[in-house]
Amino acid sequence: MAFVDMDPDVALRLFKEGATLVLLGVPQGTELGIDCKSWQVGPRFKGVKMIPPGLHFLHYSSVNSPSCGGEIGPKTGLFLTLKPKDIMLANWDPKEEDLDFSASQNEEEVSRIRATLQDLDPHLGPYPYEVMRKWVSLTDRLSEELANNLQPLSGRICAFSDVIPELQLRHTKDRAEQPRNDTACQSMKEGLNRLPRMKQREGTELRFSVIPEKKYPAGATPAEITQCSLDLSYALETVLEKNHELQPLNLLGELQFAFVCFLIGNVYEGFEHWKSLLTLLCRSEEAMRKRKELYLGLIAVLYHQLGEIPPDFFVDIVSQSNFLTSTLQDFFQFSSGAGIDGTLRKRAEKFKAHLTKKFRWDFDADLDDCAPVVVELPEGVTVD
Repeated sequence: MAFVDMDPDVALRLFKEGATLVLLGVPQGTELGIDCKSWQVGPRFKGVKMIPPGLHFLHYSSVNSPSCGGEIGPKTGLFLTLKPKDIMLANWDPKEEDLDFSASQNEEEVSRIRATLQDLDPHLGPYPYEVMRKWVSLTDRLSEELANNLQPLSGRICAFSDVIPELQLRHTKDRAEQPRNDTACQSMKEGLNRLPRMKQREGTELRFSVIPEKKYPAGATPAEITQCSLDLSYALETVLEKNHELQPLNLLGELQFAFVCFLIGNVYEGFEHWKSLLTLLCRSEEAMRKRKELYLGLIAVLYHQLGEIPPDFFVDIVSQSNFLTSTLQDFFQFSSGAGIDGTLRKRAEKFKAHLTKKFRWDFDADLDDCAPVVVELPEGVTVD
């Protein structure tokens, strides 16, 4: 870690006002990072200094010793909010292969560290200030409160889910009632049915907003169900009412949280939720007319997010189903419709031109224009 073109005044200010993460006992070779930068821990590493106050994402992966193959473990991350001159103290727990921050609650221990900070200084790497602008652009809508509400109760965001069997099967009688595994399967379906049903360990789940499966109100007519399937505004308003009623723009913070979890934390669930939220926002024509600020904010958030994705990202994941181009095509079509605020319309046109130039996407091509929209009707409802 080193200074990269840091203004001397900025360096001095961060030296005086910046926060410090003291991370003791982290094994050499561990991959550890903060925000958009990571590195391999060396033998003298004891933490990070000169961290700008605010929200940050600390992430790390334990690594086996070279004699055991040197494999890198799954990434673990957590959002932290640091105040000026803060000192946060953690010790590496070799059994859990995780950082234990309980020492930060011990005021006496923190005071001792503060008193010896000068001795620790040569072992502290400076915050990678060159990524600060990028980090702020990816999280400017994400508050401390919102990050805490979305983060698992365990306080850790893990690349691989911590799963346990739904049925514990502690007793012989319980196991006897399960499908036998001592005969060959006759089909893939039978094989899947024999596998134990798993669930995430309580407290490790990301607490994202739940997007309703039914995108229409109870008692809706077939015509209303079709309309709610073409325009997802009802579902969007439901999500906002249940999760972000007081601050609707927090939905953009949730979109940023999901994106960071995927891009930096390697959490695939984050990508899936990002897609779901994006679909909801881009296919809500009525909401676009009513919620100008939400959609102006969405364009700014997407501008920075799509600027950080590697060039081959869409080829590998998204373009197989053409998710992003078709979703944004709907957004640009709705944003140019009747009743849309003039500022929003112009901003959307500029964003469309930017993406067309950068990615060479054609948003004016007919993407399944004539394909029928399949909608699920409630039980008992028929169309004559």
